[in-house]
Amino acid sequence: MAAEDLYDRYQLAHTTHRSHQATCTDCTDTSRCPTGQRLFESFARLQDAYLNRQRPDGR
Repeated sequence: MAAEDLYDRYQLAHTTHRSHQATCTDCTDTSRCPTGQRLFESFARLQDAYLNRQRPDGR
């Protein structure tokens, strides 16, 4: 997977999570509904993968 593709996926996951959080009455900064939690975890995994690819040592 190209770094650019991974970046795009991570940015889309962030946008999707923030859009959900903005409209969900159950989600807060410290608590998430099941859908909000799933979206946040997806964003966090993709962000971690992208940032790990950016490190010179690959960690």
